[in-house]
Amino acid sequence: MKRSLIAIILFLVLRIPSLANTGYTDSEIQTGTINGYVSEAATGEAIWGANAVIAGTTLGASSNSSGFYTISRIPAGEHIIVFSFLGFREQRIEVTVTAGETLRLDVELDESGLEMDDVLVTSEYYDLEERQSLGVTTVSTRLIRETPAVLQADVFRSIQLLPGIKAASDFSSGLYIRGGSPDQTLILLDNTTVYNPTHFFGFFSTFNPDAIRDVRVFKGGFPAEYGGRIGSVVDIYNKDGNRRRTSGTASVGLLSSRASIEGPFNRGSYMFAIRRSTLEPLLWALRGSVDNIPESFYFVDANGKINYELSSKDRLSLSFYAGQDDVNFPAADDLLLKLNYGNITGSLTWRRILSGDLFSTVTFTGSRYFNDPRFEFGGTVFERTNTVNDFSVKSDLEWTPSQQHTVKAGIWAGTLLLTLQDRFDGLVTQSPDITSEYVAAYVQDRWRITPQWIFTGGVRASYYTSGRHFRLEPRAQLEYRPTDEIRLQTAYGRYYQFKTLITNEAFSGFDLWLLTDDGVPPAWGDQFLAGIKWNPVREWNFELEGFYRNMRQLFEFDPRIPDTAGLDYSELFRFGEGFAYGVETLIQRNTGRLNGFIGYTWGTTRRKFPTFNNDDFYPPKYDRIHDINLVINYSLSSRWMATAVFNYATGQTYTEPLGRTQVDNPFETQPDNPLIVGRVNASRLPAYHRLDLGFTYYSSFFGLGDSELQLQVINAYSRRNVWFYQFDFDDNPASRQVVRMLPILPSITYTVNF
Repeated sequence: MKRSLIAIILFLVLRIPSLANTGYTDSEIQTGTINGYVSEAATGEAIWGANAVIAGTTLGASSNSSGFYTISRIPAGEHIIVFSFLGFREQRIEVTVTAGETLRLDVELDESGLEMDDVLVTSEYYDLEERQSLGVTTVSTRLIRETPAVLQADVFRSIQLLPGIKAASDFSSGLYIRGGSPDQTLILLDNTTVYNPTHFFGFFSTFNPDAIRDVRVFKGGFPAEYGGRIGSVVDIYNKDGNRRRTSGTASVGLLSSRASIEGPFNRGSYMFAIRRSTLEPLLWALRGSVDNIPESFYFVDANGKINYELSSKDRLSLSFYAGQDDVNFPAADDLLLKLNYGNITGSLTWRRILSGDLFSTVTFTGSRYFNDPRFEFGGTVFERTNTVNDFSVKSDLEWTPSQQHTVKAGIWAGTLLLTLQDRFDGLVTQSPDITSEYVAAYVQDRWRITPQWIFTGGVRASYYTSGRHFRLEPRAQLEYRPTDEIRLQTAYGRYYQFKTLITNEAFSGFDLWLLTDDGVPPAWGDQFLAGIKWNPVREWNFELEGFYRNMRQLFEFDPRIPDTAGLDYSELFRFGEGFAYGVETLIQRNTGRLNGFIGYTWGTTRRKFPTFNNDDFYPPKYDRIHDINLVINYSLSSRWMATAVFNYATGQTYTEPLGRTQVDNPFETQPDNPLIVGRVNASRLPAYHRLDLGFTYYSSFFGLGDSELQLQVINAYSRRNVWFYQFDFDDNPASRQVVRMLPILPSITYTVNF
């Protein structure tokens, strides 16, 4: 049965090119096709989600992640095609469509100026792009660069401002999306999985904002082309490189400095970016006066991408990322902590226009995560080696047989090797190695039933050889547009996850990935979503979304096992369940001198594991009932920009110690005083709130290029939010010490663009 289902899906994937050539031809109904690439005029970078509309009709399309679009079944004759994208000037082009032929039309859009009185003019409202789908948000690189951030701009810190996405603390860039833990979010960089996307103990993400072109977040209900996680997807693409001229950036900040260069070459382009920590002078200055300062610490990462146009129909791109953290930290007089962890990813992608209505992408990927912590405590040494090696090939087809249907299909196959070895004073205590081949295939169709009704349905099938687990995942989304400004949407999806992450919210240096196997089935969950999107005018956007999701067979290391030596792999785990639900609202102004957004989330998430907390559901630490984020940008002049970010959130949960019960035992020299605690995570820390301010001054650098001076104040009114409580259980009742988060912090960054 399993083999038959896989065979059917593979048959559909391989059969699509021939299906495209069946039935009546365009010449018989006197229609033609227009396709091509949409890119930025200044750099040649592809634009994902640009609109292409035939004026006066309902015919249109949007560009995919490669910038490619297709409009089929266009009546023969003269037409005006309108191209638009938010932040770019509209472009109207007169074309003549010939029956039975395909017209190649590549378009470059000019970015809107930054003048204060500039008004963005766009085409009639017709959006097919994924960024208008339920649960999908696009994060602009401009938001990432201009939002005040602790010491430097950060991709994940900007994502945390969106409704439904929560931050654990000032010190964590982990993404807690719609009640899920960070491992329930699939992180992709140029179609390659990134297993540990953090630097500096999780303080910020590994993604250099100078190297990033697009960031798209699927908070839930994601389509069949994505899989492997039960929560959400963050899909990130590196820049392709400037195809017009050689350019670059150099930035100096308090935490790190970075530089990038990009430019064209014959029939192609390139981009390289590097970033390194610059904390060494500060650590050296503090070492004589402050205890427990790292003896050495640095992180470094590098991004690169090379693109080459083989022909008018074929494009190749080679992308890579490498990052590493290295720490030597004397945490106490007799405790030395050494950390070395990081990621290496690479991908080779071939994009080809197979015909007027068929586009293909083939990608070879490789991803490696390594983590080698070492503890030395009182002469005792504990060491761990954990690696993830993931190599795969991915093939996708996008077919637009008519204006009513856009069909996508693909297959993703690879091999995954996870190694884990723990050593105690040189003695190996556990050493499970798991190798698994995997294959996933999907088919989905976006069906425009009428101009008002759109249905997107699909199915994904996944198989892992470790444990021989085969799963089917149906997905569906329905959209109704009563007017051009209003979208009513609902979605359902089933999702499976074959990996789990053992991590600490406060510290990501010991992240440990584990895989399903015999006796360890994959986690799974269903998601139900509904929402409304309203765009009364182009510059305003209102969104309201509700969601419910369940989580089944969540697997993690069982903390009650005192000694894992000699146990089978399946005996190391415990299995639980959970659920989450909530409502999100967003009000956004996209253009104008004053712009920004306010987002609010009301949500709840729960977990349950057998024989824990009396078998009752409990809130995880990152459960926050209320979460408000406000981002405001104001153009003071043509040279000055002011930005303010305000956050408010319900305090995190914790377990309150209630006291001790003294038990006098005449046969024991020391009395047994068991600790009495309240219900798991039934108490909450005080509410979290913070205001960040930023000012950006745009100027020139001695006539050699543009420059930006960013002056920022983090936590402007110095709200000392509580990170956690530390209890001294030697006292009875236990005494409590408050550990707080960041005080007010100034920050300055200077960037030169040449």
